[in-house]
Amino acid sequence: MAMIGATIFFLLERNRVASRWQTTITLTGVVMLVSAIFYHYVKSMWVDTGSAPIILRYVDWVLSHSMQVVLFYVVLTAVTKVSPALFWRLLIGSLVMVIGEFLGAAGYMSATLGFIIGVVGWLYILGELYMGEAGRANADSGNESTNMAFNGLRLIVTIGWAIYPLGYFINNLGGGVDANSLNIIYNLADFLNKIIFGFVIYRAAMNDTKAINQPVTETTK
Repeated sequence: MAMIGATIFFLLERNRVASRWQTTITLTGVVMLVSAIFYHYVKSMWVDTGSAPIILRYVDWVLSHSMQVVLFYVVLTAVTKVSPALFWRLLIGSLVMVIGEFLGAAGYMSATLGFIIGVVGWLYILGELYMGEAGRANADSGNESTNMAFNGLRLIVTIGWAIYPLGYFINNLGGGVDANSLNIIYNLADFLNKIIFGFVIYRAAMNDTKAINQPVTETTK
């Protein structure tokens, strides 16, 4: 229900923000929609079979995580110029992270190799966000709202996303864990890492919209 509510909220609110933020808010809503559909499917499976395999989560993550990472690019393009290559680097990094772990968890490669590939993809994303073109573009943008959003989102990907490789390690290399317990942990992580992620963007968009409209208001007065 939380994901459905977030989807409706962001899609309705897109028209309240400046035009340069509307694509960002729309994509944020799509991220929530993808996760809402996934959770509905998993709930139905749980009712029918009494189980919800962890491996199914990679279907959601390969879509939602990729879109979340691409949102860094979209946020930056709202206020500054960045190369199209940044889009592809971020997208590829997220795909490497999720697909690497999926292949290891599903048994298509060794669990250790899958873990290593997944962590490399995650660290590559962080490197781009802190020291790469994305990090530099954010620092040079001169836009307070974008800086706030970028830094907040980057913190979520740094700390919040750590649960995914950690959960993979525990489940596949650390002796395993009860599937129901891990599902609950992942549910909470997805709630924080997606919905809070979206509201950080929304707050930045609203703040920037107010800053854009302020001179007009003052002139009118």
